[in-house]
Amino acid sequence: MSRAKKKGEVVGVCISHHRRAPKKNIAEGILKEGWGLEGDSHGGAEREISLVSSEDVEEVCRARSIRALPGAFAENIRTQDIDLGRVKIGDRIRLGEATVEVVALGKDPSEPHPYGYCGISLLPEKGVFARVVLGGVVRAGDPVEIMTPVSTTETGDRKKS
Repeated sequence: MSRAKKKGEVVGVCISHHRRAPKKNIAEGILKEGWGLEGDSHGGAEREISLVSSEDVEEVCRARSIRALPGAFAENIRTQDIDLGRVKIGDRIRLGEATVEVVALGKDPSEPHPYGYCGISLLPEKGVFARVVLGGVVRAGDPVEIMTPVSTTETGDRKKS
């Protein structure tokens, strides 16, 4: 069993009203079972919400000398101080009052991903996709907690580009 940090913080709650548009940080939203983030254009899809870590964003930003606010990479939830790269399919993550279950890690490189920020798409390689299993309010500043054990050997099938 890994001793990787299992608690972190929500730093952005982001929606867009149209697909292929950048998401805007609204700082607070409602996660709904069977839908995702209320008001987001991707609601109702199999992958109801997307998460990306601030640490992954910061790494790309340093390498490219850019800045990226929450939502810039089309993520619904931006986290910090939690290692999303260690979660596996089936893990449950508490986001404020809500709980989500990981359904996909990254995206198949052959699958279209039409939105990129400054020519960069993080979700195909670093994104965590989940469905809402317990709805509730999620706010910037809320705790993020991986609720199921994180394995040191099995991390699911993260897609590589």
